[in-house]
Amino acid sequence: MLRIIDLKPGNEAAIQQTAQLLFDSFKDHWPDAWPTVEEARQEVTESFADDRVSRVAIDETGTVLGWIGGISQYNGHTWELHPLAVSPAVRGQGVARALVHDLEAIIKARGGTTLWLGTDDEDHQTSLAGIDLYPSVWEHITAIKNLRGHPFEFYQKLGFVIVGVMPDANGLGKPDIFMAKRIT
Repeated sequence: MLRIIDLKPGNEAAIQQTAQLLFDSFKDHWPDAWPTVEEARQEVTESFADDRVSRVAIDETGTVLGWIGGISQYNGHTWELHPLAVSPAVRGQGVARALVHDLEAIIKARGGTTLWLGTDDEDHQTSLAGIDLYPSVWEHITAIKNLRGHPFEFYQKLGFVIVGVMPDANGLGKPDIFMAKRIT
């Protein structure tokens, strides 16, 4: 049975599992994000700040299956979803969806109106990568295609829409795709 709970500073076992999960989840597609487990642990530790939300999905044994974070911005009206990581063993089983819905409920209860995220394309997973998006950025956005399992379609299924792109955010031809949704 899946439960979603706050990840707190004193829960050492969950913190270590979450850091390992974050490292493992991104090492193949975005290895520079958290190149070591220790750097992933630093990200977990930073999620305990007052202007953040840090939640984990655990199973009946307390094993961390997924982690989601939220960062307050614009005086709490807008929140950034950062990060989202789910164990490969349970992907496709609704863990990520449950974590996003949980985060939305918390943000809404705190008076937030918008949830946004950036979803990088460093591996040419969409038609926006590997090309010069200038000067017709919106033309390219409206014609976006998912070429190799990029997560933007997962977020679209949850009601997020593409609200912009930062061309070359991660180097030439490697954009960051910005998505957002109203949660009120």
